[in-house]
Amino acid sequence: MRIVLIGAPGGGKGTQAKLLVEKYNIPQLSTGDLLREAVANSTSLGLEAKTAMDAGQLVSDSIVLGMIQERLKEQDAQNGFILDGFPRNITQAEALDIMLHEMGKPLQTSLLIDVDFEVLMKRLTGRRTCGSCGQMFNLFTSPPRMNGQCDKCGGELLHRADDNEETIESRLKVYEGQTAPLVDYYRGQGKLRTVKGIGEISDIFASIERVLDTIPKSDESPEPTVEIVVEAAEEAAKPKKKAAVKKKTSKKKTAKKKATKKKSTNKKKSTTKKKTASKKKVAKKKVTKKKAKKKVTKKKAKKKITKKKAKKKAKKKVTKKKAKKKVTKKKAKKKVTKKKAKKKVTKKKAKKKVAKKKAKKKVTKKKAKKKVAKKKAKKKVTKKKAKKKVTKKKAKKKVTKKKAKKKVAKKKAKKKAAKKKTKKKVTKKKAKKKSRKR
Repeated sequence: MRIVLIGAPGGGKGTQAKLLVEKYNIPQLSTGDLLREAVANSTSLGLEAKTAMDAGQLVSDSIVLGMIQERLKEQDAQNGFILDGFPRNITQAEALDIMLHEMGKPLQTSLLIDVDFEVLMKRLTGRRTCGSCGQMFNLFTSPPRMNGQCDKCGGELLHRADDNEETIESRLKVYEGQTAPLVDYYRGQGKLRTVKGIGEISDIFASIERVLDTIPKSDESPEPTVEIVVEAAEEAAKPKKKAAVKKKTSKKKTAKKKATKKKSTNKKKSTTKKKTASKKKVAKKKVTKKKAKKKVTKKKAKKKITKKKAKKKAKKKVTKKKAKKKVTKKKAKKKVTKKKAKKKVTKKKAKKKVAKKKAKKKVTKKKAKKKVAKKKAKKKVTKKKAKKKVTKKKAKKKVTKKKAKKKVAKKKAKKKAAKKKTKKKVTKKKAKKKSRKR
């Protein structure tokens, strides 16, 4: 059995998929789980997906289809599979059909779990999850015994931050714009099966089983679309009872009318026979007529009394029903007010959490800024020290150059002085020689 589950978020696809896995012993393929496993195992497709995610991009359809293809080659998927969360649009559906056709495993059906918008809002906004065991609860449909506490393990019930009206409305708009056209796509192929996802989980699953029984076992052309509407057992039973009561009352009225008509015809026949009888029996007949009239009047009076009693009983029943309805309405209003109060509390908690997160982010940003400022200050100090060292070195070089210049100048001066002395000596010698000659 090869199935694709379609439905809005909060429609119960995940819950019904788990029941289908247990019933038909086929795996549920969630693209999110496949991506996480591939990334964790560092497969080739997982590495490609990781690079895309790290770059802040969406994982391409080719990578997702490759992961699905690898998963379908495993042993537990040979008898069938349940695809949940893919395809999300018509292009993905067409690519999936091509891949499955090449593998020889074409889709047999597309199961749509149809739920009204108001019900989805209640399911998603009222959803609570146990932080320790993962048990799911709903404040509207399946509330816990103790507020904020798990019935199984006693853990704290958590409310997802994205389970608020604004985010849910945006998610539903995305679903209507992208995923909802898949309904027409699979209806055109004759593979669409629709089930109303309202009522008890077991009732919805029973209707899914009935729908799946209509799917041909071989890969021949599918039958036309079948839609099964599932309602709660009590709501379906109430209007039938009322109809039955109305039918009974109408039958009684018709029977009474027939009886009165027969009596009137019998009376007419008896009177005509009495006129034809002899004059001697006229007095006796008058007496018998009076007795018969008395009996008829007594019967009519009894019938009137029984009718009055029946009317009174019916009125009492109606009043009791009205009173019960009022009580149920009051209880429903109380529940609604309690739920609203809980919603307000949860919203306040969510706002506080958001405010705390924002405050933490601000603190972390400030710390990061301080670190950056410290690093910059250190860099400036190191630069200044480096500049001082450079300037010192330059100053030393200048001093050494000056000293070297002085030494050179001294040497030159010494040389000049020596030359002058030698010249003086030479001139003195010359002068002596001249004086001697004279």
